[in-house]
Amino acid sequence: MPELSPTDTEFLNQLTATIEQNLANEQFGVSELAGALNMSRSNLLRKVKKATNLSVSQLINQQRLQQGMDLLRKGSGNVSEVAHRVGFSSTSYFIKCFREYYGYPPGEVGKRTQETEPVPVALPPTQESNRKLIFIGLAGLLVAAIGWFAYTYWPTHEELVVEKSIAVLPFKNDSNDSTNVYLINGLMESTLNNLQKIKDLRVISRTSVEKYRTNAKTIPEMASELNVAYFVEGSGQKIGDRIVLTIQLIEGTTDRHLWSRQYRRETKDIFALQQEISNDIAGEIKAIITPDEKNRIQKIPTKNLEAYDAFLKGVDLLERGGTPNLIQSLEYFDEAISKDNTFALAYAAAGMACYYLDMFQAEKMYVDKLGAYADKAVLHDPNLGESLMAKGMYYLTRKEYKEALPYLERAHEYNPNSDKVLGLLTDFYYMYLPNTGKYLEYALKGFKLNANSGDSVAISYFHLRLGNALIQAGFVDQALEHIDKSLEYNPENAFSRYVRAFVLYAKEGNLKRTRELLQIEFQRDTNRYDILQDIAKVSYYLKDYEAAYEYYKRFNYQRETRKLDAFEHENLVIGRVYELAGETKKAKEYYDRYKQYVERDQTAYKHIGLAVYYCQMNDSAKALEHMRLFTQEDNIQYWVILFMDKGPELTETEASPEFKKLLQEVERKFWANHEKLKLKLEEQGLL
Repeated sequence: MPELSPTDTEFLNQLTATIEQNLANEQFGVSELAGALNMSRSNLLRKVKKATNLSVSQLINQQRLQQGMDLLRKGSGNVSEVAHRVGFSSTSYFIKCFREYYGYPPGEVGKRTQETEPVPVALPPTQESNRKLIFIGLAGLLVAAIGWFAYTYWPTHEELVVEKSIAVLPFKNDSNDSTNVYLINGLMESTLNNLQKIKDLRVISRTSVEKYRTNAKTIPEMASELNVAYFVEGSGQKIGDRIVLTIQLIEGTTDRHLWSRQYRRETKDIFALQQEISNDIAGEIKAIITPDEKNRIQKIPTKNLEAYDAFLKGVDLLERGGTPNLIQSLEYFDEAISKDNTFALAYAAAGMACYYLDMFQAEKMYVDKLGAYADKAVLHDPNLGESLMAKGMYYLTRKEYKEALPYLERAHEYNPNSDKVLGLLTDFYYMYLPNTGKYLEYALKGFKLNANSGDSVAISYFHLRLGNALIQAGFVDQALEHIDKSLEYNPENAFSRYVRAFVLYAKEGNLKRTRELLQIEFQRDTNRYDILQDIAKVSYYLKDYEAAYEYYKRFNYQRETRKLDAFEHENLVIGRVYELAGETKKAKEYYDRYKQYVERDQTAYKHIGLAVYYCQMNDSAKALEHMRLFTQEDNIQYWVILFMDKGPELTETEASPEFKKLLQEVERKFWANHEKLKLKLEEQGLL
């Protein structure tokens, strides 16, 4: 514990008083505290670390938890009410933090005596009037430091804290009747889904463990591949109207069987069986289940067992994927709905099948059905994660991205371990409403959840997605590291080679080398019109206008003959190249197409798109107006910084001092946001 000077004492007093005034504000964090104290973020972090050996986030969290304890002891509200009063928007997160800090959940406060606990940092307003209180405050800091040291380093009965991570292996059908497979798979799926609702667990997705259905690898080998602590094995069969199911919980590293139980239930008790299995597993590994999570796990999807049977058959086909399976799954979901027209989960699953059927189709054949299913799902259960996901999928298909976001985020809140929701959110912030900070945050969460899941091809794509997110946020070296790992796992990952060409440019600044790598990649697959477009653009930046023109002609031919609605945001550069080639009429067509596209743009890049358009049209006033608006945007991609001043044929406005000054402001703000993002992700343990 560092010795506190009078200056440090006064600083900590002001600090804790400011935190106390803002406890109820869940948005009040490190940046807000720094602003309230008129300090830079870095200076605040340094001073707090020096004075308390804690991070600012830890200090704020401790005061919230200590105030929460005080309110609970006084009976000033239930756990949920207290959580919100001390700045926790999530009751489950408050319970998790409270338990980690005090050693027991907040619901037990009234049952326990006031034991010795960490004392809040509280110092007097002035040294002159309250020397005794200063001494008490310093003593409190000392007790807190001792408590923290003991909590962190003192040996306990469990010398190794095992991460609460779990994989549910495909259940085996013990019956000779193969028609029962869908039921056994359904029990596995329900067990997995219930566990995924528990935020305190890291749960590996079904897709990632499916390869082990016919794989002879040992449990320790699978544990090493998946980076998981526990495994659930199951086998069962249906005998008449009874289900017999055997479940085992196994420690991953040792293959030690920790717990085994056989369940014999009537078919009509299938939902109680599912809940019982999930609760038994979570209880065995001491996972915290919040009241909200418990309610979601105990929710019965339908009272009609025939409807549920049809639903399970549909889910089995939905999980297999592929157009024929998806179409057939819809038949089973419709059958389930016909037997129970309030079956929200069946409506949601049907909507998902429609989404996947339309995903790669230019003409969306199922979008209206998706909308109808999603509406019914939300109508009958607006708090079901799957209902919210289906509704988000509907808006994504219709390109109504802002409407999709709240549904996807709530779906993630209700199913924090769902790789499907996490994947949708990651792609959302990459493709639909680009936000580099959010994209990287969700990519890191997905990577942490599934980095070692599946086969080498799947792992390769996890590294690719994270590498792409890192480079867009300006983390060049880390991006290259993950792209290279992606290629180690799967050297045939063409998208990783493609992204690597640009990451190397960010690191080395050699555009000629970038073009060479892209040309090699294009020769491997001449159908890659995206690479063709990039070779043309890089040629333009290299002032090789003749090559740029030839590549763009080939690109445009493919785009038009294949009727592709793609790369409309590149039409301004294409127009410039055509104009340099003397094709002014064609150039104007591309300029007009570009303007139509950018005026409809919903992303943060709309104003810079309009700025460069008006530069090309020699309208300096409008160009500067939109450029000023663009300087207000946050979380833009690093590619904008790399290429925004690299144009070889700058217009008069682009070459003007005022325009260059605005570009410098964009770059300054990017790197400032980069540092904030870095600190935030480090504090969350994601980076």
